[in-house]
Amino acid sequence: MEKNPYIELAECLLPEEMVEYFEVVKVEKTKATLDVTLEERDRGVEGYVDGQLRPNGFYEESTVRDYPVRGRKMTFHIRRRRWIDTSTGKSVSKRWDIVAEGTRFSKEFAAFLKDMLGQIPDYGPLS
Repeated sequence: MEKNPYIELAECLLPEEMVEYFEVVKVEKTKATLDVTLEERDRGVEGYVDGQLRPNGFYEESTVRDYPVRGRKMTFHIRRRRWIDTSTGKSVSKRWDIVAEGTRFSKEFAAFLKDMLGQIPDYGPLS
């Protein structure tokens, strides 16, 4: 099956760890924005044995801003998986460290802004 060219291009723009652990499922482009929707790949959670976890959908979508692309604000819409531990009934998920602390920016973009401006600007709510 041939891959959607927008999805292939989006994967080239993503931080390496995001491509490894998340799948690009949708790309939407407007005059002002480039929105990339990612879903966590179904690879289970480290520390659990096969069959110990049962898939339980996704958490609410998170949004993360990244470098602008050709004058468009780039936003990742991230859907993280959730599992149920069949032995305890508790909800389980992977812990991700892809957002700069206290922001909704990717770590790389936040570091760039801090280096260029000496601070990370507050862009207000994502929309």
